[in-house]
Amino acid sequence: MQPIIIVLIILVVLVFIALVKTIQVIPQASAAIVERFGRYTRTLNAGLNIVVPFIDSIRNRIDLREQVVPFPPQPVITQDNLVVNIDTVIYYQVTDARAATYEVASYIQAIEQLTVTTLRNIIGGMDLERTLTSREEINAALRGVLDEATGKWGIRVNRVELKAIEPPTSIQDSMEKQMRADRDKRAAILQAEGVRQSEILRAEGEKQSSILRAEGDAKAAALRAEGEAQAIRTVFESIHAGDADQKLLAYQYLQMLPKLAEGDANKLWIVPSEIGDALKGLSGAMGNFGPMGAASGFNPQNAGKDGGAGGGIPAARDKDAAERREQPTID
Repeated sequence: MQPIIIVLIILVVLVFIALVKTIQVIPQASAAIVERFGRYTRTLNAGLNIVVPFIDSIRNRIDLREQVVPFPPQPVITQDNLVVNIDTVIYYQVTDARAATYEVASYIQAIEQLTVTTLRNIIGGMDLERTLTSREEINAALRGVLDEATGKWGIRVNRVELKAIEPPTSIQDSMEKQMRADRDKRAAILQAEGVRQSEILRAEGEKQSSILRAEGDAKAAALRAEGEAQAIRTVFESIHAGDADQKLLAYQYLQMLPKLAEGDANKLWIVPSEIGDALKGLSGAMGNFGPMGAASGFNPQNAGKDGGAGGGIPAARDKDAAERREQPTID
């Protein structure tokens, strides 16, 4: 009885194993290679698949999603014999699981070595400066070579990126000094431009202010002259309207004479010839006052005879002598 139970248990186990090997579930974006007696039979796609147990076997499971593989820095010699280390990143995708399994032993290693050799060929035709400034050109050339070579392996290279380009330390120091000098040069140029612009703006401002000041002075002078002209016109009209006689004018004339001699620097002053006529008119006016003129002791007729304060001008001087200008002795 016990041997029968053991046999049944063994059969159940074998059936379970057979079911497990018969039913194959492939995840999404994956593929599996099926071999029958060591020979490729078919490719299993995503989903539930049935295989013959103990006859068919799963050789390889391949991820069909896009993969990212970073490669370690590789020393590359440029055209000007400088060694630079370049890090690369490859974005690839398996498009044919069968070719990726049977056409190449290890497609990752094959891609890496192909990338290194292609990169050395491309960089070898460029100098350091062009290498540092032509990343897009290098990426495009590297991708074109890799995509063409990996097509028969069932792999599509979607993108190639240069992660880092590291020149030698001495070259980096020289480049930093050059960049610092260029930045200092640009800063000096910008500062000079700023100073020049500020000077131009200041000069423009001074020019505008000078023009406005000159215009203001011209307008002020014009208004001042117009005001003086108006004042003179008003005085002239007032005099004519008041009908001032010769006596009033002579009296005003005599009031202005003392102002001519004011100041210590006035050592010489000239008496106009018209003063005689003014005195005659004034003496006639004061003679009409009678005793007031006598009490004051001032007689313009006798002023020239006694040499008093009358200014030293004779009353009976003829017309020609009155027209001459007398110059008194300087004390």
